[in-house]
Amino acid sequence: MKLAILSCAPNAYSTRRLKEAAEQRGHTVKVLNTLKFAIDLEEGSPELYFRQKRLSHYDAVLPRIGASITYYGTAVVRQFQEMDVFCANTAHGIANSRDKLRSLQILSRHHIGLPRTTFVRDRKDVLPAIERVGGAPVVIKLIEGTQGIGVLLAESVKQAESIIELLQSQKQNVLIQKFVAESKGKDIRAFVVGDQVVAAMRRVAQGQEFRSNVHRGGVAEPVELDERYRETAVRCAQILGLRVAGVDMLEGKDGPQVMEVNSSPGLEGIETCTELDIAGSIVDYLAAQVDFPEIDIRQRLTVSKGYGVTELYIPEGSKFVGQTIMQSTVEDKDLNVLTLYRDGKVFPNPRRERVLEAGDKLLCYGKLEAMREMIPARTQRKRRPKVQELDTAITTANSQ
Repeated sequence: MKLAILSCAPNAYSTRRLKEAAEQRGHTVKVLNTLKFAIDLEEGSPELYFRQKRLSHYDAVLPRIGASITYYGTAVVRQFQEMDVFCANTAHGIANSRDKLRSLQILSRHHIGLPRTTFVRDRKDVLPAIERVGGAPVVIKLIEGTQGIGVLLAESVKQAESIIELLQSQKQNVLIQKFVAESKGKDIRAFVVGDQVVAAMRRVAQGQEFRSNVHRGGVAEPVELDERYRETAVRCAQILGLRVAGVDMLEGKDGPQVMEVNSSPGLEGIETCTELDIAGSIVDYLAAQVDFPEIDIRQRLTVSKGYGVTELYIPEGSKFVGQTIMQSTVEDKDLNVLTLYRDGKVFPNPRRERVLEAGDKLLCYGKLEAMREMIPARTQRKRRPKVQELDTAITTANSQ
């Protein structure tokens, strides 16, 4: 495998370890400075130039995109994708995770535990927002902060108002988040590669510091996660479109509470703590994907006019409740059920004999008109904009 590591810090621990792990496995690897690329766009022929020379072919790309270069970095990753080079993390996934508000918005529609969070702009909305998340103390976060920077604990409502007013006066967008008292000063970092957690550590803050980040002086210890925490971490990464991710969770009284998903997680702290070869796990995963790559099913299956991919929701009282997938006439309508979602669990390629329940969601591929007919009238009105958007996307794809 010929691997490119995109990094502006070739001497950083994570970059060095990834390069070392790839070379130990007999792969060809180069560290390429993300800012030294030029993106050339031409009909039917996307190209990349590196230091004024046309880039040679690579089998896979491992992006290590810093927060300060997110826009340009994701543009470079996107160009690799358009050139059909496998990327460990897609541009879409990196952009989703880099913005804390955006990532929480995406996760909130799934069965993922999250601390109560609110985002406001008007000064008059600050006090009601603090009350909605449970009152002081509250955690205030900059939307694009990293390594604990821009994360503040306000012990009182007055203090929270002052901090938010100051940050907003500096044109900073902030989140107000419920303070999970039972998890004060500690959190879990789960390192996800592909569809499994390859390592996990608990980070504990020292002294009066409530932030547990290793960069803030936190002490790390290895931890064996139970199934709930492992499943939550993997699902968060998959929902945001990441194959390599660090998922940060609080240990709430009701289970894992996801704080953040990092698309360029550091290796030093967790490798030192767990004594595991995480860099090697990442390289092994990439090598396997080069041989048998995953595809973006929505992108690939929405190229036929009138066909598309969408989710069908089975509400309480639906005529489909109690029927099997085969009995529900889905197959008669030329629809293929790709995945069944139920109570936070995922059933890929479900059996035709599986009985449908209220609250189920079916990811289907087939005729859009047939799928519209299966949506109850009230639900259809709510969902119509999404179907119209899908129609537009398909029309655009067919016109290209």
